[in-house]
Amino acid sequence: MLVAFSVAPSGTGREDASVHDAVAAAVTIVRESGLPNNTDAMFTTIEGEWDEVFDVVRRATEAVAPFGSRLSLVLKADIRPGYSGELTGKVERLETAIDDAS
Repeated sequence: MLVAFSVAPSGTGREDASVHDAVAAAVTIVRESGLPNNTDAMFTTIEGEWDEVFDVVRRATEAVAPFGSRLSLVLKADIRPGYSGELTGKVERLETAIDDAS
């Protein structure tokens, strides 16, 4: 399964409302998990089995908790039993389709 998630604190007390330190704490947990992952400007996507992926999301969320008085967690999952390598495979198929169309 693929799980894309975004976790951010609110009530940080920072004038600039920046959350980069909190996001860094979450992404560190994801990267240390050893699961395939990708982080972009909006989400971090993790690939793995249900229990291991959601354990990482839980721990990443817990790592953000000290940065604010409230948390926002957004999740999107692609659950496709029997498939792996989809973190890159989906993008590769998209690029091939774009190339074929031009």
